[in-house]
Amino acid sequence: MADDRDELSIGAVADRLGVRTSLLRYYESRGLISSRRTDGGQRRYGRDVLRRVSFVRAAQQVGLPLAEIEQRLAVLPPDRAPTVEEWEELATTWKPRLDEQVRTLVGIRDRLASCIGCGCLSLDACAVFNPADAAGAEGPGAHYLVVEGSEDSPGS
Repeated sequence: MADDRDELSIGAVADRLGVRTSLLRYYESRGLISSRRTDGGQRRYGRDVLRRVSFVRAAQQVGLPLAEIEQRLAVLPPDRAPTVEEWEELATTWKPRLDEQVRTLVGIRDRLASCIGCGCLSLDACAVFNPADAAGAEGPGAHYLVVEGSEDSPGS
């Protein structure tokens, strides 16, 4: 691994990223990041861990599950900073998933007020959007809050 001056302690990484050290240990236990141990048993992280953790946190903030993030990061080298080409490949493969996430969020944003606005607060009894609980035949989920054509919307 890199020279000691190019490595950061767990506390330094946590401070730079604004996270708890326990989160870094958890991510390491899941294989999302890696460290080396000093002779005294202390963790030392390469600077590339800053980018990896930032990526994980951003993906989580848009609602992507950690298991999916793990799968995507598994294609990147665990012990060095990815090249520009490797990051671009990851971004390209994830773009359709993120586009779907955006469509779903836009659908929720645009339809949520109209659903709550009727006052019934229940799709079981809603005579406007769900007469006779017709949405129940579609299975569980908020069928009227996602964008038509998304994989989570009725009829997809």
